[in-house]
Amino acid sequence: MERPTQSGNLIRRAGFTLIELMIVMAIIVILIGVAVPFYQKSISRAKETVLHNNLSAMRNMIDEYTYDKQKAPQSLQDLVKEGYLREVPKDPITGSSDTWKIIQEDAGQAVSSSEPGIFDVRSGSNLKSLEGTNYADW
Repeated sequence: MERPTQSGNLIRRAGFTLIELMIVMAIIVILIGVAVPFYQKSISRAKETVLHNNLSAMRNMIDEYTYDKQKAPQSLQDLVKEGYLREVPKDPITGSSDTWKIIQEDAGQAVSSSEPGIFDVRSGSNLKSLEGTNYADW
């Protein structure tokens, strides 16, 4: 808006109108609305990658322990005590290291039939992955 001064010169007031500010805010809201789902999906993908890595590492260490000791570990803590793992990793889906689902050996197929131990480990989550499979089935 322009208005005359006492000397007759016109001055222009700087600033934005309310409609301009509303348009900018609407554009920002639309951009955020598009970006949030992509961000959430990338967080889920990162958790899935960490879960794959943790499962692979624990399975490898269970195999190493079983080969070295000629018997399977009785718990995940056995892997830590014997130095195969520094600590039991957290399940990135549940956020806890206590929720791993332990799969025990069958006594008839165990390396040491007197002490069947851990055969496999899986996620304790009951959620589904981005591909639609259960994390507990990985």
